[in-house]
Amino acid sequence: MSGPSRVTVLPPTPAGGRRVRVDGEMLGLAHNAADVAEFLRRAGLEIDPAEIASAPWIDWRGTGPEHWTPEPDD
Repeated sequence: MSGPSRVTVLPPTPAGGRRVRVDGEMLGLAHNAADVAEFLRRAGLEIDPAEIASAPWIDWRGTGPEHWTPEPDD
């Protein structure tokens, strides 16, 4: 896939999980990379869950693909 990022993974919600968007359309709330891969598969974008973290066309907002729960309060 070329051009600007079509996939956006938003920061973790206060309850946990991250919202996933493709071309501005909300696909769902992912709790891990496998969930993101499944949402993308349903949207016609096949990707191996192991490649989620390194895909240049996925825009990880707020934090990287290793975080799925909210940041603890200090």
